[in-house]
Amino acid sequence: MSANFHPLVYLIDYVMGVIMWTLIGRVAMNIFQREDSNFFFMRVFVKLTDPLINLFRFITPSFIVRPLVPLYVAWFFYMFRFYLFPYLLGYSVMGMLSFPLESEIAIQIYQIFGKN
Repeated sequence: MSANFHPLVYLIDYVMGVIMWTLIGRVAMNIFQREDSNFFFMRVFVKLTDPLINLFRFITPSFIVRPLVPLYVAWFFYMFRFYLFPYLLGYSVMGMLSFPLESEIAIQIYQIFGKN
């Protein structure tokens, strides 16, 4: 990483990134499985994301189709990670702290496949 941030900043972003990607994963999994499926991974995605979806239900419009609600909630985590979080930390340029979790994953993938 080019910038040195407090480890708590990375921890918060990593947690929010995992939440965001889990919500997106639920939507993707829902393409192939019903929400009430007995498939282990679908049950885990539903169990982990239902509390968040319930937390955001008061700002979720009723016209959004139920299978897409997790994507709507994930959008809030995206917006917080990309815009609000850097702003609160005092960075005037977006991208200064944009997605450290995904950057770390990309670095690992590049190392595994021999890219520099």
